[in-house]
Amino acid sequence: MKFRNGVASLLRPQDSVLVMIDHQPFQLANLNSHDPQMVVNNSAALAKAAKAYGVPTILTSVIADRGGLIFPHITDVFPGQEVIDRTLLNTWEDRKVVDAVEATGRKQLIIAGLYTEICVAMPVIHALGEGWDVTVITDACGALSVEAHQVAIQRMIAAGANMMTWLALVSEWQRDHARTEHVAEFVDILKHHAAGSGIAFLWEQQLLNTPVPGAAR
Repeated sequence: MKFRNGVASLLRPQDSVLVMIDHQPFQLANLNSHDPQMVVNNSAALAKAAKAYGVPTILTSVIADRGGLIFPHITDVFPGQEVIDRTLLNTWEDRKVVDAVEATGRKQLIIAGLYTEICVAMPVIHALGEGWDVTVITDACGALSVEAHQVAIQRMIAAGANMMTWLALVSEWQRDHARTEHVAEFVDILKHHAAGSGIAFLWEQQLLNTPVPGAAR
């Protein structure tokens, strides 16, 4: 196995492309590995982070006329953007999705979706076999059971995938507190989607009588 280490292996917004797969109502009906509310929250946070850091994001659903539209918490972040609707369970077999990813010119492929063991595992393993650098955002995914989620993660790690959570990803994109370009959006995402950290930050600013970045007030 090729080890993922060194500073070059860390994720950078300018090299990242995000694919969000099948965050649809039908998938929540048998989601048992996570609290559905948490998956909606985390996937929305992931979408907002990608938007804030300028990371191209491809949205895809499976048979949306039966499975439902992508959560509005995600599509509202990208108003007017086409959602690629598929029949294939393996997203990486859908040429429209792959073409959209390749058109970005980015090499760090980030994937999140429902279900982990099916519509995430298949494209991850497929893309890894084609030489892509693939990261799965595990807490914006979910499965039919805790076992199914964990086994899928083990399977993808064995295939060479990198695993992260959404807040770890955003922190890696930010990387340096001295980079102020996206601080306001970062704090706003924390405030709404990682309440413990976000509200504590606001409290800290209150105690220090320090202005909070404009857009995060």
